[in-house]
Amino acid sequence: MTSTTENANLCGLNRKDFQTTINGKKTDLYILRNRKGFEVAISNYGGAICAIMVPDKDGKVANVVQGFDSIQALMETDEIYRSTLIGRYGNRICKGQFVLNGKEYHLATNDGPNHLHGGKKGFNVRVWDAKQMGPRALALNYTSPYGEECFSGEMKVTVEFTFTDDNELVIEYLATTNKKTICCLTHHAFFSLSGIANPTATIENQICEINSDFYLPIDATSIPTGEILKVEGTPFDFRKPKAFGLEIDADNEQIKNGSGYDHNYVLNKREEGELSFAARVTEPESGRTLEVYTTEPGMQLYTANFCTGKVGQHGATFPKRSAVCLECQHFPDTPNRPYFPSVVLRPEQQYKQKTIYKFGIAK
Repeated sequence: MTSTTENANLCGLNRKDFQTTINGKKTDLYILRNRKGFEVAISNYGGAICAIMVPDKDGKVANVVQGFDSIQALMETDEIYRSTLIGRYGNRICKGQFVLNGKEYHLATNDGPNHLHGGKKGFNVRVWDAKQMGPRALALNYTSPYGEECFSGEMKVTVEFTFTDDNELVIEYLATTNKKTICCLTHHAFFSLSGIANPTATIENQICEINSDFYLPIDATSIPTGEILKVEGTPFDFRKPKAFGLEIDADNEQIKNGSGYDHNYVLNKREEGELSFAARVTEPESGRTLEVYTTEPGMQLYTANFCTGKVGQHGATFPKRSAVCLECQHFPDTPNRPYFPSVVLRPEQQYKQKTIYKFGIAK
């Protein structure tokens, strides 16, 4: 059930502040509450996660995701991907161009010379049909029409959010198409494990571990060069836990290209599509931890290098490097790199993906 009063929610968000009508479709706020009483708040506008309320080592509950406190704030922000669903294609495509079935496609170039996150009006600004399935689960559905943002095929997408009693936010994706197309879905949650504040603290002292031996280097426009390089001996080696800030400003061409970390990791997998451990982040002062598990072959590590201190929920501000994004996905620019894991979706197939964000306390 969704709470109807602000005081009933740990997050302090008022459902009425998220209710409006956009192009004939109603927006709302949905509260997922587990048996421990902790919460996740999600809008059906862009699938935006507005709050994740979990405890620290002393039992103090805080919001650990950067979000907004009204539908107007969600719609009017110029940081349109903050903690939203991403599609049809997560991450970048070089010059917005690729060839599929012998046909050349030209997408919007909305990130310098390149295509980013589904275009000018991707899944992050669409109103999804929502159905809450009990106190802990929400299903969002959206049909992306043929030609939307210049993609081929009509694509039907379902994203299910479940907040378990173990403080796991489980996100499951399902997509089908009536014509051969490309599909790469993810969620762009901005995690601030210390809790959002004014200003929200830097993530540079947080300890990160990533289950990856290889990463994808990028050019000056953040497009993969096509190489797949070892993390060993580079600032990108998180195989053993280390602080983000240790090498985030290293004298390294790749760090400079991303203005910090903004790179895709090739996750270690025993077999394609297995649900396996991807990453762990620990916030040493609060003791909060975040573990990531996914079926996806890659994960984009982004350390909020381009955030500018905009105001979000309850007056919290989000400066540079005040969040970490762990976007589980296929690789950037895959349509132009045939040796990357394929993102082609055919009418006889289903796109499936599962990612788990598990919140805990360091032992």
